[in-house]
Amino acid sequence: MAQHQVDQFKTGIWSVKELLLILDQLRIPDYQRPYKWTEKNLNVLVNDIQEHKDKSAYRLGTIVLHRDKNNTSLKNINIVDGQQRTLTLILLVWAVIQKQELDLEREDLKTVLNEISNQINVFMDVQEFNSDISHYNIYQNFNAAKRIVSVNFSEQDIDFLLNNCQVAVFILDDISEAFQFFDSQNARGRDLEPHDLLKAYHLREFFAQEQHLKAQTVAHWESLDSAHLAKLFSNYLFRIRLWSRGKSARFFNKDHVHLFKGIHLGQSDHHPYLEPLRIAHYFIDDYNAQYQRQIDRQEMSFPFQLDQMIINGRRFFEMVEHYEKQISKVVDHQEQSEKVYIFGAALQDRANRIIKILNSYDARNRDGDRYVRTLFDSALIFYIDKFAIDRLSEAIEKIFIWAYRCRISQYSVQLATIDNYVLEKNIFSLLKYAQSPSELIGWSLPIVDKQEGTKVEPLITLFKELNYL
Repeated sequence: MAQHQVDQFKTGIWSVKELLLILDQLRIPDYQRPYKWTEKNLNVLVNDIQEHKDKSAYRLGTIVLHRDKNNTSLKNINIVDGQQRTLTLILLVWAVIQKQELDLEREDLKTVLNEISNQINVFMDVQEFNSDISHYNIYQNFNAAKRIVSVNFSEQDIDFLLNNCQVAVFILDDISEAFQFFDSQNARGRDLEPHDLLKAYHLREFFAQEQHLKAQTVAHWESLDSAHLAKLFSNYLFRIRLWSRGKSARFFNKDHVHLFKGIHLGQSDHHPYLEPLRIAHYFIDDYNAQYQRQIDRQEMSFPFQLDQMIINGRRFFEMVEHYEKQISKVVDHQEQSEKVYIFGAALQDRANRIIKILNSYDARNRDGDRYVRTLFDSALIFYIDKFAIDRLSEAIEKIFIWAYRCRISQYSVQLATIDNYVLEKNIFSLLKYAQSPSELIGWSLPIVDKQEGTKVEPLITLFKELNYL
């Protein structure tokens, strides 16, 4: 194969094939962190590729390269940003090449895989992976990649990966410029917030015939500031989603973005579990488009559930708008009127008293108390999402005892405390599978046998009134 010349390299959109064919001139500099992507990251990458293989092209991300013109060696282009993705693509394609009985009909694919094989050998020979972390993850991911390609990687998949999957490549000559660009991509705040990554992803997932709805659909999202959206996802949507699955949920970051990527209803797969979502999606659109709606002014909303499969594209933004409004109705009842209303329902006396004390006791703004309040609100939100206001006051009593037992029985409450507490006696898992409010109302909770919390006298009084202390 003719050697690629450095001078021909240009910033632009490259296919994966074009990236891998110049591996002999790339290197991972010593200042790079270890290779930390795990099998989970590999699976997310492969799933994204599989889900978008019906498209003409799919963008995988950005790679920043620094071209050292003072180095006369051919291997003079450093990967400043994108090392994790590049190595994972190398391992995936190398697994394809190593696949036994790789019987390809297309000669062009055979040729390019042979060329890439040579490039990978050169690239890996010159790299010095000094970290045990890198060695371990490379080994684990290569074996995982071999398992993936041995089962469901067709010739069409190989073609799509090499020729239709793309990366945005930026080649910079000045090292300070390269790092400045890297920082602007990774430390600028809003640009790479998890919810902004989700916005970009789901905007791409709109059906072709829905493009005119983008501005209208995303309008509510755009009306919210970044801090509000971050709180919505991290405090409620993320934690409820994971806790209901019996999994730990502490800090929402970019590694958790996949939790809010789901299915594209236009995909060719017609798995039975998707049919209720597909039916609801098309029926609701049809119902709202009927001319009778011009007369009765009725509009049907999609029946979202907090723990349901995410529907990519338009429905994702509708879901976020729906829950932003629903959650606000639960957590924004701080008014000091005599009677508390949630979703228009006046609470019974004991539930009313619980909410008013939670809104007013002196220590409520300490970090630990805020964690517990978020826990209480999250469980209440999940209950209402499932049973609306049916037996709401009784549910509030039970949720209060469950959540605030953690506060009055512990001297210090951290986020880890809350997370561990949920997993030990998981109200979210109970609600996920409950068929009626009585399953929560009749849930047995232990009486508090120790009081180590400070400045929680009003809470202790409530526990005594409810006979849990």
